[in-house]
Amino acid sequence: MVDDSLPPRWCAPMNIDSRYGVIAVVDEPTYTFDSTDNIRCYAREIILGDDGVSSVHGVMLDDFGLLVVGAGGGGTGVHAQSALVIDDKLLLAVGNQIACVSLTAPHDLLWSRKVDLATCFGLYWAARQRALISHGELEITGLSLEGDVIWKAMGADIFTGRFQLAPDHVEVVDFYDTVYRFDVVTGEALKCS
Repeated sequence: MVDDSLPPRWCAPMNIDSRYGVIAVVDEPTYTFDSTDNIRCYAREIILGDDGVSSVHGVMLDDFGLLVVGAGGGGTGVHAQSALVIDDKLLLAVGNQIACVSLTAPHDLLWSRKVDLATCFGLYWAARQRALISHGELEITGLSLEGDVIWKAMGADIFTGRFQLAPDHVEVVDFYDTVYRFDVVTGEALKCS
């Protein structure tokens, strides 16, 4: 039986097993910052950027409400590509931003970057190149683990089609089914065969 008093996406957290414990990322579409009337409470509230708040995701560590993060841009929900754990860092896609949070106490926000003008659809890790790849609606962005933007690439239209991270390139399809390939290290456009 489903509890109709809870938002429908509440029941589908993204769980990541880590050496620090189980990290759960949950969508918090009804969360209000600086309020005591939320369904869950968190030790820390973070609003990224100055674009307002259209998306809010909560992070729990072993069922403890660690932090809640809000950002502007297009609305995002929680799914398999919403977060990554790399070394001692949690990388989280919220709205048009990526937040990097330390998994060691006191769980500080290490950096955040606006990676797309509209929305960050998901995060990918190119382990061999140690590059973080953001699949944005308008831009594909390569970043270092320290949050430095290495490259950005755009297409003729929005990247709403398939996205694939291959060993040395990113392949993404736009709204008109045009296929693009970008080098993981440089972002240089590659010919599609």
